[in-house]
Amino acid sequence: RRGLNRVVWTMHLRPPHVPPAVQLAEAGTRGPRVLPGKYTIRMQKNGKTYDTTLTVGLDQRVKWTVADRRAQYDAAMQVHALFDDESALFGRIVGLREEIATASSSRPRGDALLRRLADFDAKLDALRKKIVATTEGGAITGEERLREHTDQLYGAIISWDGPPSGYQVENIAALRTELGDVDADFARLTSAELPAINNSLRSQGAQTLAVPPLAALDDDDAPSSSGGRANGRFDPDAGHGMELPRNLRLWN
Repeated sequence: RRGLNRVVWTMHLRPPHVPPAVQLAEAGTRGPRVLPGKYTIRMQKNGKTYDTTLTVGLDQRVKWTVADRRAQYDAAMQVHALFDDESALFGRIVGLREEIATASSSRPRGDALLRRLADFDAKLDALRKKIVATTEGGAITGEERLREHTDQLYGAIISWDGPPSGYQVENIAALRTELGDVDADFARLTSAELPAINNSLRSQGAQTLAVPPLAALDDDDAPSSSGGRANGRFDPDAGHGMELPRNLRLWN
């Protein structure tokens, strides 16, 4: 628009994709802060492109080195990826349960196949509950699960600029192993029980069930730190006609 315009960059990447649960994963609403270095800001309006560069430096008030920031960033990105993988597995479980709900909706009460579908669905739900808590209260209820522990670890790592502790590094590996176990359980369950269920559905002329493939996560669906949606794009109308200053310097 005409007049003074301001565009604010928080120097953070997009937040991770966090599996939905009964309460907010607070740390998971933020992305890691970018590393020190040179960055390009590009704004486009009416077919014109406006570029400028800026330098992100270390906060000069702290003692951490660039190597320390790199170690912190790498650890944060490992947990960021862990969140994404939890969401991907969660989506496959929920997607298969939705198929079961559709297949069950048209079956008569007391049907033998309906009972098998319900039993299969319960086992899938048990896997879902290994990923996310389903009761509010967190530590009070003692039902914190993989997602909640991941959020606690992520928050501890991104809350300061120093390198991760040995415990935090070990915790990343432990949570990754835990997610791998749930993924393996999902693979075993579907391979052991789904073929027989599909044979029964097919013999009755009903639609069979399919394990949802790993879906690409859409960055437009990641929550921003303000609780909205982060799409990584500036509003082109906000910078119309703006001439960007050169060689900006920011401290991270």
